[in-house]
Amino acid sequence: MYNSARVLSAGRAVLELLQSDWEPLSHRELEWRLDQAVEDILETELIEKARTLVGPTCPQQLPVSTPPEYSEMPQQSKLGADNLNENDSIQYIKDLLQNSDCGYNRSRRPGRPRLSLNHTVLLSLALLSSRLSYRSVSARFRVEKGNIHRIFFSFCDRVNALENQHIRWLTGQEAEQNLQPFSGLLGEKDLPRVFGILGSTRIPLRGPVGKQEIEGEEERVLEKETHLDSWLNLELVCDSQGKFMHCRISKGSDSDKASSLKERLKQQPEMLPRDSYLIARLGYPLSGQILTPYPTAGCLREKFYNQSLEAHLDVFDQATAELKSRFQRLKYLDMVNFDRAKAVVLTACILHNMFLEGGDRFPAKAKREMQKEAEGEIEEDGVRKREAIADLLYIQMKKSEYAEQL
Repeated sequence: MYNSARVLSAGRAVLELLQSDWEPLSHRELEWRLDQAVEDILETELIEKARTLVGPTCPQQLPVSTPPEYSEMPQQSKLGADNLNENDSIQYIKDLLQNSDCGYNRSRRPGRPRLSLNHTVLLSLALLSSRLSYRSVSARFRVEKGNIHRIFFSFCDRVNALENQHIRWLTGQEAEQNLQPFSGLLGEKDLPRVFGILGSTRIPLRGPVGKQEIEGEEERVLEKETHLDSWLNLELVCDSQGKFMHCRISKGSDSDKASSLKERLKQQPEMLPRDSYLIARLGYPLSGQILTPYPTAGCLREKFYNQSLEAHLDVFDQATAELKSRFQRLKYLDMVNFDRAKAVVLTACILHNMFLEGGDRFPAKAKREMQKEAEGEIEEDGVRKREAIADLLYIQMKKSEYAEQL
């Protein structure tokens, strides 16, 4: 009796299998399969394009042929050079992470599955450099979707542990070498000089009231946001090469315009070399250490001063354009948790500096964020220095015009 039941059960299973192979699909099942096939094709095309979004630092081919093992092993054991095709910058990142000391490495429980460092870096760069979903990356890397989230944030944790090494305020000889003339009309021995460019950019994210609809470019996303915490404020100071020396990430409701940095510069004047300044746009404080443009340039002297500032401010626009173009994920962070969003943004900023250290630039078209700003906090020392510098630039301009006439 028992054997007969087993035979009957097996027969039904075979019959169901044959029916599923020979009987036509239902309308709903056929529609589902077609949608799945189209989605797989689109995702395959996006994965193939992902490497171009990271620029020259992205591997030429994502490792899709060999399922990664969930263990930390020598780099050559599971991945061949043909699959990685890495350059020096990616190897540099892996070497730094290999020796980093972070909370993730210290708290990981023994035996818990983890991707090799090769796959962790490549998977995380694929997520940062594109708008691909976790499911898409999961399918291509043959890793469960639930683990993608853990792997990615473990990567961010390890990179964040390197912040003090790669986002640092220049001092001593490095600071002196970084100084730039305020204007091309002023020689190296003339004063003043520019130490860095201060500015900020917004990183849209899913607000606490629910996910926002994305329609095109970042500016359109920001226009639709109504909640102050539907974006992050990313305050940066970059040098003449676009490398970040200062990074402060805050919620959209934080209206601080570098006031903490201004106080720090005032209390520690040695942070800036003698007769050097930070340059910033309107809305930032005008002080003895931070110079801003005239809100309304009414005469030639003020216009020339503003033009001189604009040449430096363009460097900041280019730096943030490279950051967001290389790391497409920053154009919209689909997350609510502030700490995790902050970790992702900080990771991108640190990697930005790492790539620049390796000589990797990312082609990007600078575009200034249109934000109407009134003049920020004004200090008497800042007004005096702005007037003195405007006078000096105007005199140099007149001398140059007179020399050309001769």
